[in-house]
Amino acid sequence: MTEIDDAIAAAAFRRLVEHLRMRADAQNIDLMGLAGFCRNCLGDWVSEASQGAISREAAREAVHGMPAAEWKARHQSPATPEQLARMEASLALNAKLRGEA
Repeated sequence: MTEIDDAIAAAAFRRLVEHLRMRADAQNIDLMGLAGFCRNCLGDWVSEASQGAISREAAREAVHGMPAAEWKARHQSPATPEQLARMEASLALNAKLRGEA
């Protein structure tokens, strides 16, 4: 397996964040249903990686480019039952792949 240098990983992370900000049409619920993570998850991972130096709210704001509640109000539609079901199935798959289920 090829290791990715931290500087390269950081640049790719910044590109991912830029892309997610640009693609506000990609709903978090749809990202969760398809890939098992969303903007909020990415922010949470940043907070966890900071070992408490960055709060969840601050990390989510860094990913969204604005407070998460503002992003949600501007860009997020109410989830449909189908979207919620896909998300639940995707989260269950995440747990299975991590060996938690």
